[in-house]
Amino acid sequence: SNSGVLCRARAIKIDRFAIHFDAAAVTAVNTRQDLHQRRLARAVFTHQGMNFTWCGQSCGSTSRIFLHESVHDAILDKIVAAVGKLVPGIPSDPETDMGCMVSAAQLERTQRYVQYGKDDGARLVVGGDRPQDESLAKGFYHNPTVFADVRPDMRIAREEIFGPVMSIIKWRDEEEMFAAVNDSDLGLTASIWTNDLAKAHRAAARVEAGYVWVNGVSSHFLGAPFGGYKHSGLGREESIEELLACTQLKNVNVTL
Repeated sequence: SNSGVLCRARAIKIDRFAIHFDAAAVTAVNTRQDLHQRRLARAVFTHQGMNFTWCGQSCGSTSRIFLHESVHDAILDKIVAAVGKLVPGIPSDPETDMGCMVSAAQLERTQRYVQYGKDDGARLVVGGDRPQDESLAKGFYHNPTVFADVRPDMRIAREEIFGPVMSIIKWRDEEEMFAAVNDSDLGLTASIWTNDLAKAHRAAARVEAGYVWVNGVSSHFLGAPFGGYKHSGLGREESIEELLACTQLKNVNVTL
């Protein structure tokens, strides 16, 4: 993995450093009440949380969406409608909602994982192909893509794609949901949505991620440490902890 290669390289010379890797971030809807489903679907899952604007090329993109069965169908329909309206294009065009992939290799990786999703039995509900606009043919463009009926063990749900591919996972049992959420080597960000504040705190405590939003997503806050669990990186950024990591403790004992 990238983290293993870097750590082996750094082992040649011991030094302090902070680094953040892939996220495979998660959004969990932990409610049976109406939590303004239209805002959830549009603001969180399509634009902000999944970062479709950047084709999902963001370490904090919430690419796995765990929807409780009581709201799954209603929110999925809204996600499909919202994502279907996103327009790939060149950045200078005011009509553009999302740009292109960073390289041909990343485009090929995205296409490969879309095929994995199909092969593993996920249901493609939006996208899955390249734009038909001929003016984009020479660019690394891929349509925003959503899979439903995704199982936690599928490759599109377990591995970081770093592309515009979202996986929707339906859940019923809370224990099974948290087990699936945490069954990953990655854990940078998570977003929890619920009307119950006590439930939100319990969920935040259980999810194995370093940066957790409740009823929000994507925002960073001045002084709030940003960093991940497990293979999602080392150290923290954007806070005093980042500076303290570059210092060294010394204990001085004086006898008078």
